[in-house]
Amino acid sequence: MIWQFGSLAATEAWARRFAALVPIPGVLYLQGDLGAGKTALARALIHALGYSAVVRSPTYTLIESYPTPAGMVLHLDLYRLNEPEELEYLGLRDYLQQNALWLVEWPERALEYLPPADLVLQLALLGETTHRLAATAPSARGEAWLAALADCAGGDFAHG
Repeated sequence: MIWQFGSLAATEAWARRFAALVPIPGVLYLQGDLGAGKTALARALIHALGYSAVVRSPTYTLIESYPTPAGMVLHLDLYRLNEPEELEYLGLRDYLQQNALWLVEWPERALEYLPPADLVLQLALLGETTHRLAATAPSARGEAWLAALADCAGGDFAHG
C-alpha cells in the first residue's frame, strides 16, 4: 500500500490516524534515506499515542523509551550503530521481554538482533514537499494493520 503526502504535516496527520489503529505490542521498521521523515513520523506517532513530553531522536542514544497510555513505545535509531553487537550492551534482551511498540529506524543495520517486523514503512522525499510512504506487512498482525489502514485515505493525502 502506498500513500503520497503533500507536506510533512500531512505525514504527521497520517501518523495520528495510524496511532488509533496500532495495538501494542508490535514492530514497525522505518526505512528511507536521511531526511525522508522517519523520525518525524515516529515522533508524531508517539505523541498521538498519548506521550505529551518532548520526544527526543535516539540518534546518539540508539534507544529511547516512552510510556504512553496505550503502552510502552521503544524508538530505536540505528544509523550510528557501528556493530550490531552494540545493542547487547544497551540491554536489548531486556526490551525484548516487554510488550511494547517498536519503532526502528535503519533496522537493516542489526536485523539479527531485532524482533521481526509486523509492518515495514518505506519513506521517501519526492521533491521539496512531497513525501511517499509505502507499507508492506511481513506478518499476520501487519496484514491486519494494513487492512485497517486502507481506511486512512482522504484529506491531504491519497493512497493506492
